[in-house]
Amino acid sequence: MRLWLTLLGVGFFALGATDTVQAEPCRDESFANARYIVCSFDPAKDDMRLYWLGPDGRPLRTFRALAGALEERGKSLEFAMNGGMYEDDFSPVGLHVENGRQLAKANTETVTGRPSQIPNFYKKPNGVFYFGDGGAGVLETERFLAQKPKAEFATQSGPMLVIDGNIHPAFIVKSRDLKPRNGVGVSSDGKVHFVMTRGRVSFYDFARLFRDGLRTKNALFLDGGTAPGLYAPELRRNDPPSHGGYGPIIAVVK
Repeated sequence: MRLWLTLLGVGFFALGATDTVQAEPCRDESFANARYIVCSFDPAKDDMRLYWLGPDGRPLRTFRALAGALEERGKSLEFAMNGGMYEDDFSPVGLHVENGRQLAKANTETVTGRPSQIPNFYKKPNGVFYFGDGGAGVLETERFLAQKPKAEFATQSGPMLVIDGNIHPAFIVKSRDLKPRNGVGVSSDGKVHFVMTRGRVSFYDFARLFRDGLRTKNALFLDGGTAPGLYAPELRRNDPPSHGGYGPIIAVVK
């Protein structure tokens, strides 16, 4: 019993390190017998942005293309992650706001059927990750549209993982639906935590990481299966897209 408690404490101690901004934003973490990559940023200090189209008006599609476009403007790509779900033409499925301009409207469509038949985006409630003016947040889509928080950048995806401290009600404890997944949450200190799984986890366990490990009151699923991608030079990650390209891309630039 003493050994078990010691090991459990180590697991939580490792995740507690996310409360402090470290020299390297991305690091490996373990929680509840699963491994993750956690990348944490401070929106008051780090230049977070959202991209979709390149200078030619076409979808950027790859981290490499985004890095090249930034380099031409004298900037460098420090971090990137696929930023939400997209259609076959790489256009966002839902809301997309860039530099204060709405390039795609919010998607409030409802899809009915058995849970296994409903695409992840439409497993209500879905949500919006938004940021700008040194702050960031995650809200259910309907609340975001009603409250209209000031957002220089915003991307809609779904389902929500954590809603006001509660795990999404559709998630199943000990579910066998295990897949690679990525998502984002904002902790009470204002830090933004982007997470990529190392291996396969259930929705429920992924949500537990955000709620209990990273202490985020609200968190949003970005995508899963073969779709997630990460650009993190300190981890030597520059993931090529598995579907011919990414749609929205969340980035930190210098």
